[in-house]
Amino acid sequence: MTSDVQLSPTERSTVKRGKNRAVQDRQVLYDILDAGLVCHLAVEVDGAPFLVPTAYGRDGDRIFLHGSTGARSIRSMIEGKPVCVAVTLVDGVVYSRSVFHHSMNYRSAIVHGTAKIADDPEHALKVIVEHVTPGSWDYARSPSKKELAATVALEIDLTEASVKVRAGGPGEEPEDLEANLVWGGHLPLVRTWGAPVPHETDRAVPPHVSGRGR
Repeated sequence: MTSDVQLSPTERSTVKRGKNRAVQDRQVLYDILDAGLVCHLAVEVDGAPFLVPTAYGRDGDRIFLHGSTGARSIRSMIEGKPVCVAVTLVDGVVYSRSVFHHSMNYRSAIVHGTAKIADDPEHALKVIVEHVTPGSWDYARSPSKKELAATVALEIDLTEASVKVRAGGPGEEPEDLEANLVWGGHLPLVRTWGAPVPHETDRAVPPHVSGRGR
């Protein structure tokens, strides 16, 4: 799917290496974020880089994150430290006739910006829950006041972002193609959901869980 809405790279979000893999279509950014489950969030904490994998959710042109009120990374973000969010989807590995040209097929998105406390924390948490476990917000118990008080919901604008995509077979040196001594190609990686595993219950698996892998 493509759109007429393009990314507008800044100096730090401009792809400099592998420019041929850069994608400017903002819809591709949305598609990558919507397909991922975990992002890696980088922020400076006490003068040192801090990287944490975390769940997230997208709502329009922003993403929501959450964390404990006592987390150092959360405090740094609230203080206005710059953040970087990365989501990578691996679609396969690439086998070349030369080990130098072995590679991966992937879709990746990197977002730069600053985080702020979400205007509507409960909505932010709902977006995250529905992204990771669709159908759960209205099915499971809602957060208690104590749970909400212990959680900080943050939002980051998607204005400053970059996207890179690689697909297809290997890039080869002409002499390796001519010699054709070994196999070259790519091996797709396909993700699938397994069967639901109940936890101490004899209830039937709800449709929003059982139907997810279809």
